[in-house]
Amino acid sequence: MTIERTAINPVPWSLGLGFNQGELVSGHTRTLYCSGQTAMNADGKPEHEGDLPAQLALSVDNLEAVLTEAGMSLANLVRLNVYTTDVDQLFPHYGVLAARLGAAGIAPATTMLGVTRLAVPGQLVELEATAVA
Repeated sequence: MTIERTAINPVPWSLGLGFNQGELVSGHTRTLYCSGQTAMNADGKPEHEGDLPAQLALSVDNLEAVLTEAGMSLANLVRLNVYTTDVDQLFPHYGVLAARLGAAGIAPATTMLGVTRLAVPGQLVELEATAVA
């Protein structure tokens, strides 16, 4: 069965920011709901204290590892939630994430939220995703 993705964009402004307003997905047989991924190393220790771009890059790496374990890749993402403790600090470094998504040829439906803190002290960004295959 072939997965069909249809971008839903009643207004086009989001395309310039690298995301679709919605993604209509049909033909999928598996859905993966990923827990929030942060900048934790393989031993469960936080990495890159105070370095948002490095934390963002490692968070994407960790998300990609979960996807790979499920036989998927970033190309399978249909929904991405980005949580950050500092939206203003994240914006200049958002290209770290946008480049990885662009390289995968996707623009998943995305929400960015500023939060007071994340579960692990010192973490500045967390990625939560849904993928289909």
